[in-house]
Amino acid sequence: MSQNEGEQEPVVVRDRRRIDPETGQRRTPDPAAGPGPDQGEPDVAASISGTLDDELAEAEAAVGEAPTGLQAQVDELTADLKRVTAEYANYRKRVERDREAVIEAAKASVAGDLLTVLDDLERAESHGDLNGAFKAVADKLVGSLNAAGLVAFGEEGDEFDPSVHEAVQHSTSPEVSGPTVTAVLRRGYRFGERVLRPAMVAVTDHEPGEAPAEQG
Repeated sequence: MSQNEGEQEPVVVRDRRRIDPETGQRRTPDPAAGPGPDQGEPDVAASISGTLDDELAEAEAAVGEAPTGLQAQVDELTADLKRVTAEYANYRKRVERDREAVIEAAKASVAGDLLTVLDDLERAESHGDLNGAFKAVADKLVGSLNAAGLVAFGEEGDEFDPSVHEAVQHSTSPEVSGPTVTAVLRRGYRFGERVLRPAMVAVTDHEPGEAPAEQG
């Protein structure tokens, strides 16, 4: 065995770390050390960083232009919200008005069916037959109908109104100044603003008196 054969080539260890473990500084690549583990390959980190920078710049530019477009959208949505709110408020009012009208119509219908009963009670009272327990029940019925909105009308001395009075008798007299109700044959009733039945009345109209005789 020769001397050269007995000697082994020294092992050379190259430190390819980019950061110096002693100083903490970035090392300058040594050309003699050959390519590092990631030299000669695309710098993926740098590529990603550049892409992110480009996207960030585009985003900042878009944000700079956004307020005008966003404000227009906000204004449009606000106008839509106000319109929808107004339409809903009108819808609720209309539904409530219709509901009240239906309730009033139902009450008026029931009251209208009881008008003949009220006529009988009124005739019984005028003849002195409404007394005792019968009168107590009648008073409760009339009170309940009045509380619900039923109103009787038609009194002697009222001015004749063809919209609520039905004239079945007519006469003249110098004691009245115009068409006047002088007798109520059947009382009229209204429920709220609705006339359920006109009052049946006798009307007296004004009759001019004789002119005074001329003196000779």
